[in-house]
Amino acid sequence: MKIETKRLILRKLEETDVERMFLLDSNPEVMKYIGVPILTEKSQSLGVIRMIRNQYDKNGTGRLAVIEKETGLLIGWSGLKLLTEEINGYKNVLDLGYRYLPESWGKGYAMEAARASLDLGFIDMKADAIYAFAHSENAGSNHILTKLGFEKTNEFEEPDGICNWYELKREKYLP
Repeated sequence: MKIETKRLILRKLEETDVERMFLLDSNPEVMKYIGVPILTEKSQSLGVIRMIRNQYDKNGTGRLAVIEKETGLLIGWSGLKLLTEEINGYKNVLDLGYRYLPESWGKGYAMEAARASLDLGFIDMKADAIYAFAHSENAGSNHILTKLGFEKTNEFEEPDGICNWYELKREKYLP
């Protein structure tokens, strides 16, 4: 699977992405609102890549590497995954997520990749709704979800704080 936008390529994660994934997973600013500890070894990032690759096979979808066309570098990941464990009372629904290196923040990449992911979900996968959640203090992520047309439907508590739960129904999606 490969999706191209104006400035980005979204593709399946590969084990060769481990160096750039480790930059992402070991960065305290990136991981600030994620609720999991920063990774300290590249082998841990390799484990994450293998877990996501398994999701492609098992669930038919998973987060995708986001490659900046201009540099050819992995700048983060984005995409849909199937929630196979219950979160906020939801299970077996599509969840939009993303994570980017700080030098890529504020350039519109998250919006660009998210729109491509939503097109995949609503047009190709024929989803009726797509969900997302973000830590209540993560202003950037909450802004992106709202700008994409997601509606905050409730909040739920996680060990690291309150998360906002969002929903976007097919009929409200404007590609």
